[in-house]
Amino acid sequence: MSLKSRLSQSEILLAPGVYDGLTALLAEQAGFEGLYLSGAAVAYTKLGRPDIGLSSVSEMADAMTLIADRVTVPVIIDADTGFGNALNAQRTMRLYERAGAAALQVEDQTYPKRCGHLANKSLIPAQEMAGKVAAMADARVSDDTLIIARTDAIAVDGLSAALDRAETYLEAGADVLFVEAPKSLEDMQIISDQFAGRVPLLANMVEGGATPIRSAQDLQAKGFSIAIFPGGIVRALAHAGQAYYQSLAKHGTTEPFRDRMHDFDGLNAVLGTSDMLRTGAKYDPSSGD
Repeated sequence: MSLKSRLSQSEILLAPGVYDGLTALLAEQAGFEGLYLSGAAVAYTKLGRPDIGLSSVSEMADAMTLIADRVTVPVIIDADTGFGNALNAQRTMRLYERAGAAALQVEDQTYPKRCGHLANKSLIPAQEMAGKVAAMADARVSDDTLIIARTDAIAVDGLSAALDRAETYLEAGADVLFVEAPKSLEDMQIISDQFAGRVPLLANMVEGGATPIRSAQDLQAKGFSIAIFPGGIVRALAHAGQAYYQSLAKHGTTEPFRDRMHDFDGLNAVLGTSDMLRTGAKYDPSSGD
């Protein structure tokens, strides 16, 4: 099912953050119907750096290509600011769409951007952002490839300005709206009251961020259509990784940590190694009877 078709349903889409083929596979195996390729997660894991606009368009496109080769569920990809002006945003659309993205999320920060839950952000003019949205709509090959327009205006100019910007982006052709970092449930309700029923709304759940964490079910009740938990997997793996490396350094062996690990066969079962080898054998005459 396409993402566009899925969003026509009443049930909220819960899309966990992923950053490579393995995390995408694990999320698909857990039963998720859509994924979110997080630019922050790519920066955290591939660069070992914070989310301050250091990831490149090609690094994100490469990650998208590898994920699309491994899973079948639709993937929303973080397009940051489009990596420049409207022409850059068009190129980003072409690259990401060819890589297999079902939707691109683009935001109205200046470039380089920073995490939506960090302070001291700055914005481009609303009409410049509207031009990027329109340019991306013109560049896409398929109408099923969605444009998610994000505004970071709450942290800069307040909620009213963010709502005005969201209206402008909707008029420019956005398929989904993402009003980033509301500070309260009351603010989230105001966003929903203005837009729910007119356009799908995305809510971003960041552990320790500016927005109160709520379940997908609670967000659905408030009128949201997509809930993303973009960086949770990295925070979970970083926590587990610290414990793993500390244990190995202390004990000189992984034995004390084995109850928190897959063994060799366990990981290969997750990856589907046996099935892949059987598939390969069908095409290898030397492996026959």
